[in-house]
Amino acid sequence: MDRERRHAELAERYLPDDLLERFRERAAVYDRENRFFDEDLEELRAVGYLTLFVPEELGGAGLGLGDVSRLQQRLAGAAPATALAINMHLMCTGVVQAMLARGDRSLAWVLEEAMAGEIFAFGISEPSNDWVLQGSNTVAEPDGDGGYRLTGVKIFTSLSPVWTRLIVHGRDGSVPDDPVLVYGFVDRDAPGITVSDQWDVLGMRASQSRATILDGVPLRADRVARRIPAGRYPDLLVFAITSTFQLLVGSVYAGIARRALELGAEALKRRRSAKTGTTFAEVPEARVRLADAHMAYLAVPAQLEAYTRDFDELVEHGAGWPLRLVSARLNASHAARRAAETALLCAGGSGFDNGSELSRLYRDATAGLFHPPSADAARPMYAAALLDDD
Repeated sequence: MDRERRHAELAERYLPDDLLERFRERAAVYDRENRFFDEDLEELRAVGYLTLFVPEELGGAGLGLGDVSRLQQRLAGAAPATALAINMHLMCTGVVQAMLARGDRSLAWVLEEAMAGEIFAFGISEPSNDWVLQGSNTVAEPDGDGGYRLTGVKIFTSLSPVWTRLIVHGRDGSVPDDPVLVYGFVDRDAPGITVSDQWDVLGMRASQSRATILDGVPLRADRVARRIPAGRYPDLLVFAITSTFQLLVGSVYAGIARRALELGAEALKRRRSAKTGTTFAEVPEARVRLADAHMAYLAVPAQLEAYTRDFDELVEHGAGWPLRLVSARLNASHAARRAAETALLCAGGSGFDNGSELSRLYRDATAGLFHPPSADAARPMYAAALLDDD
């Protein structure tokens, strides 16, 4: 089947136009009231969106990363915060699907629980932990039975009001000369979990990505996913997390960029210039500004398409994968901010109103500054790839 026709059919099945319009209308309400997207979540559940990555033999849609990326771009064009938050559940299930495709069935139970209605979330980011996946400030204390007790703080935990399973990591330093990073899943009802009630942020407000405080939280032995050396160590779980996180987050910002450009074009067609007597769509300076942002945007979905296809087809880029993955997400984030700013200029003063969709998109786009790794943290990797012999 032609790829574009397939994407159109998936869009109609999972995100039809009428559903997206309801999401878009509610996005403004969620943002204004700073509340979670409960109604969106229920509608996404109803169409099977939370099981997109689950294989067909388990009852899911059996989609790959490329298909889900395109759907997430579409969803983000209507409700960015909903898309960003639901990403974290999709990231967990996508990681397991990617591991299955590469012969590792150790976490297949995650997909079974997703089919049973469990909601997974991402508890990796920590305050001042610029190691991200290669280190942790969370203490993982062995419990003597193959499990651990975790103590630390996880930030930007999207889906805070509803998640039931959280992927986390911590550092086991019980052998000082051989620290180990422990990855696994904790249950929402485990003792020692506190979810912060602080969430009054600039953008992506409906995601309710509050901090999660862990105080001796039990990580059962049967829920331990990996024990790997701290630092840069190759592992399939870490690769799968990095890939799905970077490409799905990039997909959200690609969707924001596209919607911002659409709104900018509509605004230029609607506004009339007192100086020229024409619409602003015919003013050369306005056309050039929008054209430049459009050209910058078009590279983003192309990059996402190429890298998600390579990922689904098990292409082996080796050490080149991190360069591709991080650049896709950084480029998408930059394109979203540029497109949103350009669209605001196209709209004039009306876009500056806090109730404007463009105002919300601009604020949502700024969240792209805070996903790891930052551009500053990533630059040494790109420089080293060209300049360092090792």
